[in-house]
This record gives sequence, C-alpha cells and structure tokens, in this order.
Amino acid sequence: MKINTREIKSFFYSQYFSDGLRMSIGILLPSLISLYFNHFDIGLTLSLGALCICTIDTPGPVMHKRNAMAIGNLFLFVVAVTTGFARLNVFTLGLEVTLFSFLFSMFTVYGNRAASVGTSALLVMIFMMDKAEKPGDVVGYSFIILLGGIWYMLFALVFFGIRPYRAAQQTLGESIADIADFLRIKAAFYLPDTDIDENYKKLVSQQIKVSQHQDAVREMLFKSRVMVKESTSASRILLLTFVDLVDMFEQIMATHYDYTHIREKYKDTGILNEIAIVLQHMADEVDNISFMVISNTRNKFKDDFIEELEHLKTRIDTVGKNDQGTSNLALKKILINLRDLNDRIKSIYRYYNSKYSETLMGGVYDSDYSKFVTHQDYAAHIFFDNFSFSSTAFKHALRVALVCLVGFIMGKTVANGHHSYWILLTIIVILKPGFSLSKQRNYQRLVGTVIGGIAGIVILRFIPNKDTQFILLIVLMIGTYSFTRLNYVVSVLFMTPYVLILFKFLGVGLLVREREIDTVIGSTIALIASYLIFPSWEFDQIQDILKDVIYANLNYLIKIAESITGIDVGVIDYKLARKDVFVKSANLSASFERMTSEPKRKQKKVKDIHKFVVLNHILSSYIATVASTIGGKKNYQNQAEELKMIKRSIAVLNDSSEKLGGEVIEFKTGKALPGNLSAAPSTKQNDVLLKEQLGFINRISVDIAKVTENILS
Repeated sequence: MKINTREIKSFFYSQYFSDGLRMSIGILLPSLISLYFNHFDIGLTLSLGALCICTIDTPGPVMHKRNAMAIGNLFLFVVAVTTGFARLNVFTLGLEVTLFSFLFSMFTVYGNRAASVGTSALLVMIFMMDKAEKPGDVVGYSFIILLGGIWYMLFALVFFGIRPYRAAQQTLGESIADIADFLRIKAAFYLPDTDIDENYKKLVSQQIKVSQHQDAVREMLFKSRVMVKESTSASRILLLTFVDLVDMFEQIMATHYDYTHIREKYKDTGILNEIAIVLQHMADEVDNISFMVISNTRNKFKDDFIEELEHLKTRIDTVGKNDQGTSNLALKKILINLRDLNDRIKSIYRYYNSKYSETLMGGVYDSDYSKFVTHQDYAAHIFFDNFSFSSTAFKHALRVALVCLVGFIMGKTVANGHHSYWILLTIIVILKPGFSLSKQRNYQRLVGTVIGGIAGIVILRFIPNKDTQFILLIVLMIGTYSFTRLNYVVSVLFMTPYVLILFKFLGVGLLVREREIDTVIGSTIALIASYLIFPSWEFDQIQDILKDVIYANLNYLIKIAESITGIDVGVIDYKLARKDVFVKSANLSASFERMTSEPKRKQKKVKDIHKFVVLNHILSSYIATVASTIGGKKNYQNQAEELKMIKRSIAVLNDSSEKLGGEVIEFKTGKALPGNLSAAPSTKQNDVLLKEQLGFINRISVDIAKVTENILS
C-alpha cells in the first residue's frame, strides 16, 4: 500500500493538529509545572479548568473565542460552586443535574459557539460530582478551577497573537483541498464507466464539505478585524485567494451538462476521456495550491495547461468538422470553462509569487464583507421564544435533561464503580438535536472505546517503563484533540488509552472494564432516548429546507435575468445570491444524508427527496453555466426570447416556492437598451447553446415542481 506523504505532511500543517497541540499543551502544562514545585493536586485542578474551557476553543475569529471563553469561565466558577454544595445531598444533586442539563443544552439556540459554552459548563458539573470536598473548601477549589480556565484562555490568546494569520491560512488551505476533491468528482462524469447516479451522491456529499469550509473561511476572514481593517500583505493575499477560490468553485459548477446526452453523443470520439484527464490534472494543481497555502510555502506554477488546452481545442474542432452543425458547441463551452479555470489557478499562484497583490485591494470595502457572514443575535427573547414543542432546541434540551437524570440514577444504583460519571459524560457527548447525529456519535463512541480499551491494556501490560508510558500519554493526548473534529472514532480511540494511562499515573488502577460498561450504559440510554423521547426526524424540517433552496435559486436566476434587461446588478449582490445558493444547497444535501441514516419507517418520501437533491444540484449548476455566459453583461443582444424562457422558469419556481409556504419573488425588468459596441457578442452558436441551456433550466424547474408536489402529497 502506497503511503501518501503529502497527506501526512498536510495533517501536521493543518489546523486540526495545531488545535490538538495547543489544547494538549494548555491542559498539561499546569500539572507539569505544579508537579515540579510539589503541588501536583493543585496542578490537576488547574488542568481540569483548562480541560473544560478548551471545548470552547473551536475554529473562528479570535474575538469570538475570547468572548466565549470569558463567559465560559464565569459559568465554570458558578457551576463548580453550585455542584460542590449540591453533591452533599443526592436529591439536590439530581435536581441540579436535571436543571443544568436543560439550561445549558438550550444554548444551542445561539449557535455552535454558545453550545460549546454550555458543554463546558456541563463538563465541570460532571467532573465535580465525585469531588469529595468539604463545604468550607468548595469555593477555594472552584476558584482554582477558574484559574485553570483563565490560564487556558490567556494561553490560547497568546498562541493566536503570535501568528494571527495562521488559523485563517490553515482553514483556507483545507477549503482549497475540498474543491480539488470536488473537481475530481466532476471529472468522473466524463468517464464512460462512471455510474452517474452514484457520482451525483458523491458530488452532493462533497458539496457539503466545500460549503462548510467556505463558511469557516468567511468567518475567519470577514469577522476578524485583523483581516478586514488592517491592510497588510498577508491579509490581502488571503482575501484575494478566497475571492478567487469562490469564483473558481462557480466555474467548476458551470462545467455541468446533460452527461447522459453528451456521453451518447461523443462516445465514439474519445474526447470526453481527454476532458476528464485535463480536469484531473487541474485538480492535482489545485491540491498543490492547497498544500502551498497550508504549509505557508511558495511554489511556482509548474503546469500551465495552455498546451493541453490547445490540444483539446484541436480535437474539438476535429469533432466539429466530422459532425456538421452545432454538435461541438457544448464541447467548446467546456473548453471555455477549462480556460477560465486555468486562469483562476494562475491568478492564485501569482498572489503567492509576486508583489502583484499589493496593488490589487479595491472594489470591496469593509461594509461589504459583513454581508457575506451571518451575525448571531444573542437577545434574551430568543431563548424564551424557543420554549415550545415546535422548537428543535427545546425538545433537545428536554431530552438531554431527562436522559441525564436517568443516567444519574443509573450511576448511583446500577453502576457502582468509582467513575460512574462516565455515564453522564457519554450521554452529553452523544446526544445531539437530530437522531442521525446521535446514532452516528453513539456508534463512533462505542467502537473507539472498545478498540482504545484493548490498546490501553496492551500498552500498560507490555510497556511497563514509565518514561515510555508518559511519552505515549502525550502522543495520545495530542491525537485525541487533533482528531476531535476530523474523525471522532479515531479521537475516542486515542482518548481511551490516554485516560487509562493517566489513571495509572494517578494510582487509580486499570479501569478498562468499568469504562466500557459505563460507556455502553450511557450509549444505550442515549440511543433509546433519541428514538423515543421527543425525537427529531429530518422529514419534519425538510419542507423549510426545500423552500429555502428554491428561493435561493430563484433569486440567483432573477439576478442574471435583471442584468440582461438593463438593471444594474452589483457584483456584491450577484455574489451574495450565488453564496446563498451554495449554502442552502449544502444544507439540503446534509439534511438528506442525515435522513438516510434514520430508521427506514421514518424515511418518508426519501426517493422523491433524493430526486429533488439531484435536480437542485443540476439546476444551480445550469444557472451558474448561464451566469458565466451572460451574467453581469448588460444589453445582451437577442434577449427577448431568452427572457421569455427565463420568465417561464421563474414562474414555475415561484409556484413551487408558494406551495412550500415560501415567498414569491417579483421579477422586475429594466429598460433594455439597444446593442452597442460594449454589448456582449452574440453569435449564432452562442445563441443556440444558450437557448439549449435555458430550455434545460425550464425542464428542470418543471421536474422540481412535480417532485415538490409528490413530497407534499
């Protein structure tokens, strides 16, 4: 088996490893320093505070991390003190577990960052449950935990202050790698042996990753003062790269056609295989850019694709000569897209190999950046407005509260081990708002715990040397935090032996059996509860998601139509519409993926929804194709028939949106001016191809309308 050294290097340069290293140092350092000064007990308490606060240290702008960790420290102290006194009576402790589990689980209404603050508070509650502190020592012990939390917050802020652009650089590099994989999947459509339906599944799945990473990059770039307001060379390069990256993704989306049709049409020419090869080579070059960005190195553009593209042009011209008429129009359009993609790749390389970027920043101002990111509202009324069974967050919080109470009772009665809080810890980690996510976490937790437990036994039995065990402890600790977001199974696999070795050093003994029993108990309770107690099924929310994605495509199509009727559609407005389509389409794909992991009898209209997902991807791809042809070009000639076709599609999509309970967007036509020297060139071939594309958009819109009716029936 060939080892991909590039992937290994990319991991060590990545934000995942960087986060794991930072968290491990931040947690371990207080204990090591305290051990040196013979105050190991104090060090462990400091590390406990750091461990709880590090859960808030998720990717995002430094300012948001700082604020969240500061609030998290406040809750850390309050919850630690409350639990320290509540644990003196089993009934008050049970009441606290129930109330706090509900309260802090409700933080999900304020987004992922706030949810991590809630998780941090619940962690300190769980860890404090078995701390046998005297009433007079509770406040002092809680204060030491608080100091540990404050230490980690300051350590993390200093870490980011030393290299303020590094996190954004890593996130951007990972986003570029996702687009390279997306391009490879697109290339597979041109290969005759590829199953088109299966490839669509891969494509929509990859689109979720692309969208999530692009959102993360937007957060890092457009919500960070150091990026937007400080005009340095580093920030400018990152911003320009991301702008080109999103344009590149649209260009890749625009290389979309009726693959069944073009396979049938060109199957004997061999041209489609050559297109696939060029796309794969370009994907490799995009991967090179990803590694260059993530490793903070500078490389020259080795593979300019001009020669390959010229060869492809010759082959396309040959196809046209052999088959008279317009048979090679689609191929010519593909060639244009490939040339544009090549230009994007060269442009990004230029940013990293010259001073060209220093002269470029203009046209997009600070106020425009904020439009590309969502801004969380933290008003108190949002919390109380969600006190309803129509709220997924409310049902989730109730479920967590009830299950934690059951887990607490089980820990006090059935599981008589000294670490029965592992049951609650398992429940907190596993239970998610949706059934499919809870099921996935449950499986990952069980597999990781069993395999990790075996690994822990092997290490402790066959590697008795304490120095070696300590080195392994550090490696396993870094692995645990490095893989938390990347691969949870691997994270738990590292975590279990790490915890077992840690307990061995603390003199607790080998607790593999106890840990596995408590994990199984917690997992079983969580899985049953996610199915029976206020379950949240994807089909219950699917209508809102369908409505949003149709609205986004409508808005995108209307922006293009407006631009060719004389209305001045700004670049920012166009890009916002495009971004909305990408995000809403990814949300739909993610929802469908979650639905397929739910019980079969809960997968209502799953075939129709799958068809909608594929049709939506085709629709947005064709709109992107049309946008690359006429979007933003005023006074496009021969527009009367084109507009008529677009209006038909808009009417059909508006009708579908209305049936789903969505808004109807009114299409306003501007005053079309006669063609002039600045007008977009109109040729017979361009017109024929454009009409084909608009006709296909119309047919897809009608198909979406039919599928929508089936879903609603």
